[in-house]
Amino acid sequence: MKSFRLGEFFSGPGGLALGALAAAKDVSGLVALEHEWAVDIDPDSCRTFVENVPGASDDSVHVGDARAFSRPDKLAELGDIDGFAFGFPCNDFSVVGEHKGLQGNFGGLYRTGVKVLKAKQPEWFVAENVGGIRSANGGLAFQVILSELEAVGYEVTPHFYRFEEYGVPQTRHRVIIVGIRKDLVADGIRFKVPAPTHARPELAPHLGLIPFVTSRDALEKALPPGTTHTELTRQSQRVVDRLNQIDPGENAFNAKRLEADLKLNVRGATISQIYRRLHPEKPSYTVTGSGGGGTHMYHWDVPRALTNRERARLQTFPDEHKFSGNRDSVRKQIGMAVPVNGARAIFQALFKTMLGLEYASIEPNLKAHVPEPALHPA
Repeated sequence: MKSFRLGEFFSGPGGLALGALAAAKDVSGLVALEHEWAVDIDPDSCRTFVENVPGASDDSVHVGDARAFSRPDKLAELGDIDGFAFGFPCNDFSVVGEHKGLQGNFGGLYRTGVKVLKAKQPEWFVAENVGGIRSANGGLAFQVILSELEAVGYEVTPHFYRFEEYGVPQTRHRVIIVGIRKDLVADGIRFKVPAPTHARPELAPHLGLIPFVTSRDALEKALPPGTTHTELTRQSQRVVDRLNQIDPGENAFNAKRLEADLKLNVRGATISQIYRRLHPEKPSYTVTGSGGGGTHMYHWDVPRALTNRERARLQTFPDEHKFSGNRDSVRKQIGMAVPVNGARAIFQALFKTMLGLEYASIEPNLKAHVPEPALHPA
């Protein structure tokens, strides 16, 4: 049996950790994964992590800025690890917003992870960010990030994952970078991107895959007694009237039946997620952690916003997962997390890689190497 001690930066409410722990159990009892430490700047997320991740405690989960914890003195206080996970903040790489990339306040936070890798030299790492990272700063940001990860001793395999293709009931698309330490690569251990397990219903039988998990599949299962975070959000009568004229899958701008007096008077904006109702026979659109009126995700049948528990189900958190904080804090934690089942699929492949086991794989859809190392910013 192989044992791995896991450290995390930007650990959030535990999506990556729970996915990794589930994957360790999936691999025929050949992997033992232990939580070693985690760091996140949000106190509510840290409390959620401690309450739900086996082995986590107030002593091992640290509230604070990753930039402070990546200083040499702080890193020395964190225990040795065999694996590292970091979903570095996406604010400056998202296609929504100013798209500042490396020049933004959050763009350089990936370097905290680079410092951990350089100091701790774990056998592997998993890094996560939004798809917009590929084009930030004209594509330069992603090249710089990959080159710096390689420079501290890792072979990297970046891939743009569509999580609905791995059993997540949500069209959530993210860049995941998996790194294997180069001395292990020299011994023949090389990560391969796991092949999708799910496909559109009309294609799945021909491909030998499972049909996508739909919003209905995720939300219509009965809730166990005592399930938390089921509180409904109050909608005004005007919002109820608007939703009643928006069909499943439509939003406030493309609804065919929406009367003129219920349309939004927003000049120059037709954001597709505003008052968008789920389609019961498709995966949901992307769960987000913030936003004002019209951004709370809406049920396909009942004219209301989703509850936090329903959002958590779309993110594949187990129903027993309890989030700390008020309703807005819980919404943020859920929206910022990595879907548990998406992480599980990637960690399954990673653990099989480390064990030398074969699994179905595909070619990465992103380039792993930087042609011009001189592209580093000054």
